[in-house]
Amino acid sequence: MSVELGVFLTFCGTLILLFLLGKTLLVPLKIILKMMVNSLLGAILLVVLNAFGSAAGLMIPLNLVNAVTVGVLGVPGIIMLLLFCN
Repeated sequence: MSVELGVFLTFCGTLILLFLLGKTLLVPLKIILKMMVNSLLGAILLVVLNAFGSAAGLMIPLNLVNAVTVGVLGVPGIIMLLLFCN
C-alpha cells in the first residue's frame, strides 16, 4: 500500500468519524433547543394567564412544582395545570 493511499484512507475514516460524532451530538442539541423554546412559550403564557386570567378566575399559583411542570412540558403543562388548579 502506498503512502498516498494510506493518507487517503485515514482522511476518509476521519471524515466518517467526524460525521458520526457530529450527528450524535446534534440530536441532543435539537432536544435541548426544543425544550428551551417550549419553556419560554410556557413561561410567557403563564405570566399572561396570571395577568389577565385573574379577572375570570383562572390563575395558576407560582411555585417550584408549577414552574418545573411548565418548564418541561411548556404549553401542554399550562393546560394540565389549569385542569388541576381550577
